[in-house]
Amino acid sequence: MVKVRSIIALVFLFGFSYFSVQAQDSLAARAENFSKMDSIQRDYKEYDPLAPSKAAFYSAVLPGLGQFYNDSYWKIPLVYGGMATTLYFYIDNNKEYNRYRDAYKRRLAGYSDDEFTGQLSDDALIRAQKQFRRNKQIWLFATIGVYVLNIVDANVDAHLQQFNVDDNLTVQPNFQFDRLSGQANYGFMLNFNF
Repeated sequence: MVKVRSIIALVFLFGFSYFSVQAQDSLAARAENFSKMDSIQRDYKEYDPLAPSKAAFYSAVLPGLGQFYNDSYWKIPLVYGGMATTLYFYIDNNKEYNRYRDAYKRRLAGYSDDEFTGQLSDDALIRAQKQFRRNKQIWLFATIGVYVLNIVDANVDAHLQQFNVDDNLTVQPNFQFDRLSGQANYGFMLNFNF
């Protein structure tokens, strides 16, 4: 009877120590996972649902300010370069349109001493006006397009900065070489850790 009790006590003691070690390992693993989650959360900005609308508003008020708000400083010269280029061509076409229009108006008023006298006919002046007016309108739409693109870029960039790209959810290409058949197996691997 004493031997049976000793064996039961020994089994109970062994089982108790085994499960307590497992529980401690489980607690250590949970603590490690929480510390990983804390470090992941610290790497990203806190989610702000108004950040995209703030960035879009700032870009609408002053082009490039939304990119500054998003810390995308390298995009600011692109915004101002696009705006300056389109505005330059708009102003240049507007100036040329006004030159040809003023010359045509002088001819209609009866003056014969404009800058195109002897070079262009009245029909050529009308065609030149139409061409430069069309070009002026195209560059005006291009300027508006760059302005709207600036706002959209700031909004999308603010949305994507809050997108979680940690390793808990990954899609990776998978390549395995089968040595028995000599063939390669291609595919994608989806990892979801929680």
